Amino acid sequence: MRENSGMLTWPDVLKLARDGSPVPPRRVEKSDAEWRALLNDDEYRVTRHAGTERPFSSDMCGLFEPGIYACRCCGTVLFDAQQKFESGTGWPSFTQPERPAVIAYHADTSHGMTRVEAVCNVCDAHLGHVFPDGPLPSGLRYCMNAVALQKLKNS
Repeated sequence: MRENSGMLTWPDVLKLARDGSPVPPRRVEKSDAEWRALLNDDEYRVTRHAGTERPFSSDMCGLFEPGIYACRCCGTVLFDAQQKFESGTGWPSFTQPERPAVIAYHADTSHGMTRVEAVCNVCDAHLGHVFPDGPLPSGLRYCMNAVALQKLKNS
């Protein structure tokens, strides 16, 4: 169950990216060598160096059974499957995080455009980006790299 009473919207995401993200519920910090030992090459490249996996490269895009999704690096619960939807983009997409404080937002001006990067607020793992083209009522699309997530057992 979501702990926040309100729903994040695009103006909220832009404000967080501009003014600073919520205080994380805890912090996990490791050395580069510790991250390398914990993650496979793709997980490391995406989460620790803001890489992007190929679209449609994961079965997670079509996985819609109940459960929760956590950060691959630190295990922080990020999304509930109830907030997952088929975006057709080739990456798992969600409309809301499980709790606002688990995601940090940063303006990303790479690739000749301005986007909002979503990172784990606990361990700084790059997760993906947030866009304002998701379904109502929030209108948000958290476009996540599947290798940055781990699907936990049904909750």
